[in-house]
Amino acid sequence: MTATFREQGSRRLSRPVGLLAAALALALALTGCGGGTDAAAPSGKAAARPAADRVEPLPGPAPRPELPATVGSAGPGQDVTVRKADRIVPLTGSLSEIVFTLGLGDRVVARDITATFEQAKKLPVVTRAHDVSAESVLSLKPDVVLAETTTGPAEAIGQIRDAGVPVVTFDPTTRLADVGTRIDAVAAALGVRKAGDTLKARTGERIAAVRKEIPHGGAEAADRPRVAFLYLRGSASVYLIGGAGSGADSLIEAAGGVDAGKESGLKKDFTPITSEALAKAAPDVILVMTKGLASVGGVEGLVKIPGVAQTPAGMDRRVASVDDGVLLNYGPRTDAVLRSLVQQIHAKGK
Repeated sequence: MTATFREQGSRRLSRPVGLLAAALALALALTGCGGGTDAAAPSGKAAARPAADRVEPLPGPAPRPELPATVGSAGPGQDVTVRKADRIVPLTGSLSEIVFTLGLGDRVVARDITATFEQAKKLPVVTRAHDVSAESVLSLKPDVVLAETTTGPAEAIGQIRDAGVPVVTFDPTTRLADVGTRIDAVAAALGVRKAGDTLKARTGERIAAVRKEIPHGGAEAADRPRVAFLYLRGSASVYLIGGAGSGADSLIEAAGGVDAGKESGLKKDFTPITSEALAKAAPDVILVMTKGLASVGGVEGLVKIPGVAQTPAGMDRRVASVDDGVLLNYGPRTDAVLRSLVQQIHAKGK
C-alpha cells in the first residue's frame, strides 16, 4: 500500500511515504497487508452489508490489445514501448484490479500480496511482504510489468528492466480525481484504449450515482461528520492518524464528511497517534481497515488505544471499517467503497 496499503488497503495499502512507509515495512512483514473476503465489514454502530471481494470485468468479449504502444512512465523512467501483453505482471493490487476489470485477467500471470480479490487469488505471489522479487517476476517470462513509483526495491525493478522487460510505472493514486486518469494510463499501456474509455465512463457514472445519495451533501462543514482515518497494525505497534494527503481524506470528503486529521492541522499524510492529536481532531467517526481493526482486538481493543475512548467516536463506538484490499485503491470498485463509507459515517441519526 507503498506501501500499498493504498490497498489497502496498503504499498497504497498503496502509497503512503516517509514515516508510513517505514512503519508498513515492519507491520506488513509481521501481519501481511491483504484484506479479507469482504469489501466492507461492519463494526461498532455503523454497519454496512458485506460484499464479495470480486472485481466486475467489462461485459462482452475480452479486448484485444492493439500493440505496440509507447507510453510515458512516471518517476525517473522514460517512454516505454509495450510490444506484447500476453503475460502481464501488475505489482500492486490497484493495478491488478484495473487489468482484470478491463477484461485482461486471463493474461495476468502473477500478483503482489495486495491483490486479494477472488479472481487473482490463485496466481503466484511475486512479492515478499511488499518487496518485489525480481527473480520470481523474471521466472514467469512477463511481456510487461506494471508498477508504481513507490514499488520497490529499486534494485529489483532495475533488474527487471535490465532483463529487457518493459516496466511501465505509474504515480500513486491518492484522490478520487485520480480514478479516471489511472484507468486511462493502464489501458493505454496495454493497448486497450477503447476498453479503458468504457471502464472510465462506467466507473465515473457509478461514483456520481453514489454521490447523489449522500445525506446532507450540501451541509456546512460544521454539520458534517468528522471522520479520522487511523492506520493500525497492533502486532507491530503501528498506530497512525491520517492527515492531508493520506489518501483517505479525498474519500471522506467525497462521502460528505470532514477529514478530522486534516481539519485539525495535520499536514503530513500520517502521524503517530497521540492523545493530544486525537483530542484536537475530535472525530465523530473513526475509519479503519478491517485487518487493522482486527489487529488491535476489534472495537473494544481500539478504544483502549490512548486517547481514542475520549473522542466522540470512541464514546459512541462509532467505527467505520472497509477492507484493506479496496479502501485506498482508487479504481473500478471505488464506488462500492464510497457507498459503504457513506452508509457508515452517516448511520447515526438516520
